[in-house]
Amino acid sequence: MSTVPVSFASLFRCALVAALLALGACGDNDNTAIVPDSSGSSGKMSLTGSGGGGDRSSPDYRLGPNDRTRIIVYGQPNLTGEFVLDGSGNLAFPLIGNVPANGMTPTELQRAIATKLDPDYLHNPSVSVEVASRRPFYVVGEVQKPGSYPYVTDMTVLNAIATAGGQTYRANMGRFYIKRQVDGQVVRVVGSQESRLQPGDTVVVRERYF
Repeated sequence: MSTVPVSFASLFRCALVAALLALGACGDNDNTAIVPDSSGSSGKMSLTGSGGGGDRSSPDYRLGPNDRTRIIVYGQPNLTGEFVLDGSGNLAFPLIGNVPANGMTPTELQRAIATKLDPDYLHNPSVSVEVASRRPFYVVGEVQKPGSYPYVTDMTVLNAIATAGGQTYRANMGRFYIKRQVDGQVVRVVGSQESRLQPGDTVVVRERYF
């Protein structure tokens, strides 16, 4: 039986294709669950999580780590000021100590503070809670300046990348992952350039292989 000669160029092309396929298959070692982007134009997912969507002044906004709140206890200047939730979502408040505020709305937090103050420290206190600034979002991967940035209402993935100095020449600009906390667990949302972000989201800009 005769042997068909194979050129070096053909072998090289086959080897290159095989290497790219293998790289694409093993390039993502993140085992975080992947979910579709169902946020639409409203900035809210169909699942309700502590990530919280919508405007920070909304009574439905869910507080999370690194949110800055403005708390007013009427007639009590020593109990009035700005307070930041720590990395676990706890808020340290004078007299009453830590309040587990993660996942609470501003209305729920003001009720919790009033309940802890009354009756041991104040009788029937009047408490108001507003969100002074929301927790930042993060951009990692193939961008010029990875890091954390202040959240702005209606921020999209493309806006986030621009804020981080723009993409590198290796960036895959066709598909993105957005890491987000939903129902108490971190998931990866499959997003596009137009996907709306939520406070605390992490935009992952991946590398393209060819």
